[in-house]
Amino acid sequence: MAIIINIDVMLAKRKMSVTELSNEVGITMANLSVLKNGKAKAVRFSTLESICRALECQPGDILEYRPDQNEGG
Repeated sequence: MAIIINIDVMLAKRKMSVTELSNEVGITMANLSVLKNGKAKAVRFSTLESICRALECQPGDILEYRPDQNEGG
């Protein structure tokens, strides 16, 4: 996948646990884990907004685009 999720980086910077983020955002640990591990197919803007509010960051701090190695260009 060309979109990298950096929630773990932001959690470390904020010294916050996945459990704390899950409770603050209001999503299950399972759903947060799917998102954190890059397995999610989509993320709602409302969820992204809640994560950014909890981590005091911008969406670009969490989402990163990296072209796939096999993409032509």
